[in-house]
Amino acid sequence: MEIVGGVISHDGAATSDGRQSGPLIVTEDVELLDDLLRLCAAAGARPEVHHGGPEGREGWDSAPLVLVGDDAVDRVRGAARRRGVVLVGRDQDDSGVWQRAVEIGADRVLLLPDGEQWLVDRIADVAEGVGRPALTVGVIGGRGGAGASTLACALAVTAARAGHRTMLVDADPLGGGLDVLLGGEAADGLRWPAFAASRGRVGGGALEESLPELHALRVLSWDRGDVVAVAPEAVRAVVAAARRRGGVVVVDLPRRVDEAVAEALDQVDLGLLVVPAELRAVAGARRVASAAGMVLRDLRVVVAGGAGSGIGEQGAPGGFEADEVARLLGLPLVGEVPWEPGLLAGQCGGVPPGGAARGPLARFCAAFWDRVPVDSAAGGGA
Repeated sequence: MEIVGGVISHDGAATSDGRQSGPLIVTEDVELLDDLLRLCAAAGARPEVHHGGPEGREGWDSAPLVLVGDDAVDRVRGAARRRGVVLVGRDQDDSGVWQRAVEIGADRVLLLPDGEQWLVDRIADVAEGVGRPALTVGVIGGRGGAGASTLACALAVTAARAGHRTMLVDADPLGGGLDVLLGGEAADGLRWPAFAASRGRVGGGALEESLPELHALRVLSWDRGDVVAVAPEAVRAVVAAARRRGGVVVVDLPRRVDEAVAEALDQVDLGLLVVPAELRAVAGARRVASAAGMVLRDLRVVVAGGAGSGIGEQGAPGGFEADEVARLLGLPLVGEVPWEPGLLAGQCGGVPPGGAARGPLARFCAAFWDRVPVDSAAGGGA
């Protein structure tokens, strides 16, 4: 560390392209500065500190995050407006802090010590080089055997084949493990039980590197051991870590919604409800949609196979049309996944769902990703 002209700079604080990798702190409050430096250290980030206002535009404009002490509001009022500014204070009873935040264009007001964990997580995101979060798609079966796991795997395989960073998360502990569907049950890497006791923040890079890599994507699956209860806090931390790496995250969700599943649903940008085109499946799917819709902001329906079937199975003719299924459920229709002959046999031969690039399932998934661009803002609609 060296002090130059009232600015504390840290060796290694810049990225290879010259941008500041840690937050910029603007304050003359010594106690507040001590708190912020402590939180930066906990997050593994090296900040730059300005004791007065920002002397030049370079640091203010290029810092990925700016933490402005409440004492420094007057000194930054003339600075250019930008995103990523947090006004930090300690007076819980000061209602005027919100007006001061508006005056400097702050995205958020944070009061210590209550907001410490949020700030550590946000600083750690900066230290990890986080950009746009992954587009996160959740897949839920309207009934058992609808083919939700098959579609989730196919979506992930198709996204990876298109060159996107992709992670597939198995959120159903009773599903038998998505690694089996991908032919990787013996692959090295961690499964859910290893994360059961996770608390606080999980590093996105560390998570990705610890998981099995199958068909150019990373898979967080269940194993075949005894069912281990994963705390809701652990589910939240793991899914958040997966999203921080950008690209695509596909989550295979169970039909029940408990606290842990709700934590996963809360981070899903777009949910796909897979429903075979027959009466009993539609009736069951209404209940699933009602439960998931209490948490999930955007839920749409995918009609599966022929009547009475799931994806990869051929049912009897005479079921509902896809538009009618969507109307009965009151949900937007994404499309109908056609029956794919030989899908189950292909899995036995090592071809994962979506692995046959010219097959009906892969074509459906490729068309889906074309309509939901991965590089658009997470939460963008199709």
